[in-house]
Amino acid sequence: MRQLAYPVDSAEVAAQVAADGCAIVTGVLTPDEVATVRSALDPLLAETGTGTNSFLGRRTRRVFAVLAKTRALDDLAIHPLVLPVLDAILTHHLLSAPVVISIGPGEAAQALHRDEASYPVPRGAAGELVVNVMWALDDFTEVNGATRIIPGSHRWPDLSGARPEETVAAVMPKGSICVFLGSAVHGGGANRSAAPRLGVVMEYGAAWLRPQENLTLAVPPPVARQLPEQLQREIGYGVYPPFLGYVDGRDPIELLADTDAAASGPAPEQGDTGDR
Repeated sequence: MRQLAYPVDSAEVAAQVAADGCAIVTGVLTPDEVATVRSALDPLLAETGTGTNSFLGRRTRRVFAVLAKTRALDDLAIHPLVLPVLDAILTHHLLSAPVVISIGPGEAAQALHRDEASYPVPRGAAGELVVNVMWALDDFTEVNGATRIIPGSHRWPDLSGARPEETVAAVMPKGSICVFLGSAVHGGGANRSAAPRLGVVMEYGAAWLRPQENLTLAVPPPVARQLPEQLQREIGYGVYPPFLGYVDGRDPIELLADTDAAASGPAPEQGDTGDR
């Protein structure tokens, strides 16, 4: 799997992803930036249980609705290297599923899959539907569960040829990103080490699709108002041209900014304190 060194032209990253279905960029985060993000995620991971099935990982912790729980990932979600890559591949996009993933020791390899399979759209009928950005907060190695991808599989008509031995591990130092298409066959690796492997995946989808996580509920308006405007739009407070996603005939970004309108909603009934 080809590795590019940051800083790098986003067009070069997009071209590599288009060619192979994936690309790694090293050095996107400094060691200090990695440490800052990790320290913010540690308490969230401490209160998160492991998965309930083999796909989620019975020894893997996944923090969902993470943008409602910490501001540490805001800059990653709208990183200036990432957004132009998304523009090149998806044109209009929404953040679909931001998830913190800590693969624990002893975890088995995840089943190979395509993330675009969530959508009942024939393969290739509408171009690429999903782009993932995996942020490595640990060194990703062959031993500790590095994401495994089959380069070139984004051109396959189906998964009939997908075999674990064809996968390539996204080996990369912490602070790197792996960008891969939702049409690329991949899966989390087995963790045969003695320590968890921590990463953050930011999954983006074409803006005309429903995001996997309902982020306008997961990140309620009082929290969403704290976000940079670009991130507000990425989680759904925006319109896909010409008007898909409007609210009461308006761009939802306007309503989010209109705190007076938000505060003038229905008053609680007499005797109702609003506490439930």
